Parts: sequence; C-alpha cells; structure tokens
Amino acid sequence: MAGWRDRIDRTTNWAITVIAAMLSVSLSTPTAHHGVLLFAMLLVLLLLGIEARRYRFFDVFRRRVRRLERHFYAEVFASRPDPPDDWAEALSMDLRHPVFHLTMTEAFRRRLRRNYGWMFLILLLAWLLKISSARLQESGRGELIGSAGEIVANAGIGPLPGWLVLCAVTAFYGGLLAVILRAGGREEGDGSVHV
Repeated sequence: MAGWRDRIDRTTNWAITVIAAMLSVSLSTPTAHHGVLLFAMLLVLLLLGIEARRYRFFDVFRRRVRRLERHFYAEVFASRPDPPDDWAEALSMDLRHPVFHLTMTEAFRRRLRRNYGWMFLILLLAWLLKISSARLQESGRGELIGSAGEIVANAGIGPLPGWLVLCAVTAFYGGLLAVILRAGGREEGDGSVHV
C-alpha cells in the first residue's frame, strides 16, 4: 500500500512541477505565448489519467489493509461480543482473485476533486490573465487589452481563431466541472478518512 501511495505522490509532484515550470515560462515576459498554458493543461490531464490508474491499484491494497485493521487488529485491542466472521473469507477471496473496486472514472473523479481541481484552476486563472493582460506584438512590448474582442483575438493560436480556442477551453473546464460535481458512489465502510 505504501509503495502505491508513493507512486501516487510522485505523479502529483510531477504535475506540480509541470505547472510551476509552465507558469514560469508563460508569465515571465509579455511576449511569451499563452499556448504554453494550454499545453500545460493537457500535460496535467495526462498526469491525472496516470494517477487515476495508480489510484485504482492503491485502492485494492488500501481496502485489504483497512479490512485487517478493522477486523483483526481492532479485535486484538478491544474485542466485540459478536465479531463478524466473514471478513477473513472476504480477504482470502480478494487475495486469490484481486479485482478493482473502483472504476477508472471514479478514480479520476477522486483525484480531480482532491488534488487536480486546484491545479487546473491555477492554470485557468493564469491563462485568463495571460490572454487578457497583454497583447502579443512583434515589437515585444505588451499593451493593455481594451475590449472583449481583443481578448478573443488574443486567444487565437496560429490558424485557430480565438473564439474556437475559448470554446474549447470552456468545454474542457465544463467537462472537468461536470466530473467534479457528479455524485459518486460511496464505498462500503468509507468513513471520513480519505487519501
């Protein structure tokens, strides 16, 4: 369980490093292109997918450890009058035939809610700051944006018009928000302790 937890933490650290590097590159000068932040969003989404996969494996081991803690160690310290007798059989079956208890979607949702939602919010705010604060110019000087039309024009990337980029980013963040707000099923005996 500790090994999988370490792998999850490593992926989160990579995502934070990517965000810090991309923010540094993008916000360092007015002429740095906002596309760097869009690329960072895609990289963080990739890392979220990797972490969700790792979280599913972690959850298998976490459930086994919790079952031992609840039904074995807790009984050693303070036994109950009627201990459940099926926990050992359930643990045995899980060890013989391991299965994922979380879907990839639920693992994705959990990691997005607990860690990655904040990372995506930071990237969105930085991107909005970048497209609304200075216009990219050949001279290298930044000028303040005066209208919504200029913001839309500034959001363009190469041949892609700004309105299309804005729609794509809005759809992307709308999808993330839908995943975050969607009610997920609680696992059995979930309690209030989460990782």
